[in-house]
Amino acid sequence: MRGQGREGKPQRCFAGYGNVLAPPLPVRSGRVSGQGGELLHPNAQGRVGSPVPAEEAGGGRGGGGTAAPAGPAAGLPSPVPAPSFAPARPSAHAPAGGLKRERRLPAAVPLGGGAGSAQGRCGDPAGTPLSAALLRSALRCPAVRPRPAAMWLSALLLGAFLLSGPVRGSDGSASTAITCFTRGLDLRKGTEDVLCPANCPLWQFYVFGDGVYASLSSVCGAAIHRGVITNAGGAVRVQTLPGQENYPAVNANGIQSQVLSRWASSFSVTGTKNTALESVGRSVSTARPSTGKRPKKTLDKKAGNKDCKADIAFLIDGSYNIGQRRFNLQKNFVGKVAVMLGIGTEGPHVGVVQASEHPKIEFYLKNFTAAKEVLFAIKELGFRGGNSNTGKALKHTAQKFFSVENGARKGIPKIIVVFLDGWPSDDLEEAGIVAREFGVNVFIVSVAKPTTEELGMVQDIGFVDKAVCRNNGFFSYQMPTWFGTTKYVKPLVQKLCSHEQMLCSKTCYNSVNIGFLIDGSSSVGESNFRLILEFVSNVAKAFEISDIGSKVAAVQFTYDQRTEFSFTDHVTKEKVLSAIRNIHYMSGGTATGDAISFTTRNVFGPVKDGPNKNFLIVLTDGQSYDDVRGPAAAAQKAGITVFSVGVAWAPLDDLKDMASEPRESHTFFTREFTGLEQMVPDIIRGICKDFLDSKQ
Repeated sequence: MRGQGREGKPQRCFAGYGNVLAPPLPVRSGRVSGQGGELLHPNAQGRVGSPVPAEEAGGGRGGGGTAAPAGPAAGLPSPVPAPSFAPARPSAHAPAGGLKRERRLPAAVPLGGGAGSAQGRCGDPAGTPLSAALLRSALRCPAVRPRPAAMWLSALLLGAFLLSGPVRGSDGSASTAITCFTRGLDLRKGTEDVLCPANCPLWQFYVFGDGVYASLSSVCGAAIHRGVITNAGGAVRVQTLPGQENYPAVNANGIQSQVLSRWASSFSVTGTKNTALESVGRSVSTARPSTGKRPKKTLDKKAGNKDCKADIAFLIDGSYNIGQRRFNLQKNFVGKVAVMLGIGTEGPHVGVVQASEHPKIEFYLKNFTAAKEVLFAIKELGFRGGNSNTGKALKHTAQKFFSVENGARKGIPKIIVVFLDGWPSDDLEEAGIVAREFGVNVFIVSVAKPTTEELGMVQDIGFVDKAVCRNNGFFSYQMPTWFGTTKYVKPLVQKLCSHEQMLCSKTCYNSVNIGFLIDGSSSVGESNFRLILEFVSNVAKAFEISDIGSKVAAVQFTYDQRTEFSFTDHVTKEKVLSAIRNIHYMSGGTATGDAISFTTRNVFGPVKDGPNKNFLIVLTDGQSYDDVRGPAAAAQKAGITVFSVGVAWAPLDDLKDMASEPRESHTFFTREFTGLEQMVPDIIRGICKDFLDSKQ
């Protein structure tokens, strides 16, 4: 960020930590002045504007120092929320003249750099008190426009330094009193003795690693985690270390540290040899002021938002359409959505897929179950580039992402949120159909939709309506630009947590009851009967069989009927397949009509009022000795869709009389039992088509 100095040259402004821009103020003789020429300083609320005598400010001349480096974490993301500090109050034990608590900067660490001071620099000479130097450095550099957030940051940093002060042990060694929120990267020395306050809220600590901690970790949190101190506070020696990879997550002493793949710098904590420390500065209080209200019940962060159970894949745009800059803005928005969802073990789980020339699954549902972990993973995503083959990526995600091995949970809605900048390079319609068949609710978040002049370049202008779960307005979301997207976060989260609206979660794979009526007559034979059972197994394998999902039953018939197993006997796919293999061949005559009536009454009767759609597949190899038309019509009237599969000598007229309308698509025939294998995909496709048609 750059502003204009007094000579009109661009300048970069620093306030000890990061780059800060401030509103332009009058500059006289290198001082920052108010209306009357007084120096300005933060008041009790941390705001700038209260006059202070020049001698208290520690001098006002600009120095000639060079630009300061941005600190060890410059350019790196910081996930730790900014702490709020209560206004510092003078200690009752302070001497009458006040305490000289301001630390002076060594010559090697100037604060400024720029063209704002009398010497053409935006900084202060070595030895300037840090509190005054920080404030003037933040204020002296003019900006193109005011930035209230930057003013807040400079006041916050000033408050942090005012709250810290030197502490001396009985051996004369100096320590620095820090706050509960001070991080390793906030310390400037290679080895530094600090004093942690008492009663820090453990649940607010951010700690990454074990033994060696990432420098964005809380120093006091790391010390408690390591066992150097307790929550009663105490002295800690902090040793700065190089950065590393794979900081582990360990639960110790009431603090759960987090995993971090890599960070630029680290630190370790040990106890000091002499802990008989005597504070020579103001006492530091981290206790929050009492409001007279009972504290609110805190959310169980590990469990997450239990009212928003969903498995969500964010399909982000990584194509040249969006470019590197907007790609980063997209990541910021996705991160905000992920945090607001309330990710946890019993709440939402999320993963990310990047769409470009070829789709890439960045991380799965099972990889992270905490918002902080997801946030870091999103920030580390790299831009891939290429064409925006969103349809290809959507189809790939629907087919490959939501498996049990990758962390998908049974009975939890599956959602894909597609972020699209502009328009796709390929077709979305087929991908949308595949997603619906797999029970995935597709949302499209489109940004910067095509202009009138650009519509001629779009392959299908109705791509949004064809890709979403339902074309009812609920599953499409429009944002005009990637800038200023914060206000769009909450409405999108509310949509993703609306379980009752996830119309595509119920699919033909997890919401059907399939009954098999198997011909066991003498004309079939033992070897061909095994081929029939293999056909039954291959059809059953395609469905998600569970106590809350699809269910399978089997009846064998000759002149008599035998229920091999009902819909409630086996609630896992493995047990169903085992039960099919264990069916024994009966042998006898053929009474298909009676068998249909028996199955309708005894197998489908107990589940007729259930949520699943009912299907009956009749397999026979010959002429029935009784009427099939009446029993089949009664079954269809009871809400059962009938597929007839005939082999060898089965009359085509009987097969059509048993089949549901349209009869042509529900009737199958093969001359040989070996031909049953080729029918499996068509049977499964027919079941899914009927299921989807029933939901329209």
